[in-house]
Amino acid sequence: MYTIKLADDPRTFNRVVTYQPPKNIVSQLELISLWEKKTGQNFNKVHLSEEELVKLAETLPPPQNIPVSILHSVFIKGDMTGYELGDEDLEASQLYPDYENTTIDKLLDIFLIDPPKPAMGAFE
Repeated sequence: MYTIKLADDPRTFNRVVTYQPPKNIVSQLELISLWEKKTGQNFNKVHLSEEELVKLAETLPPPQNIPVSILHSVFIKGDMTGYELGDEDLEASQLYPDYENTTIDKLLDIFLIDPPKPAMGAFE
């Protein structure tokens, strides 16, 4: 919905707009914890230190080192969400405060009550 609103909004012409609704910025552990509470199941978690991930990324041969490097970038360094918006940056939920987006909590409820059909895909 934001994309459609942004396409016709003169405030966004030739601008980069990010999408970071505050209620939807959660860590992987927060997401897992929320899912465990909703399902009553506990996942077996294996914790790796940053040093262990970096060592794996350095010692695994390509292309096996790529997923490990991505995990380090996203979950340890926070490269996807670990930055502050500047005064000139636009954020979609601030541009349209009247639009109520689906929170992570509500989305997990949807997956439990009426899950979407699985998509077809091939992974190695």
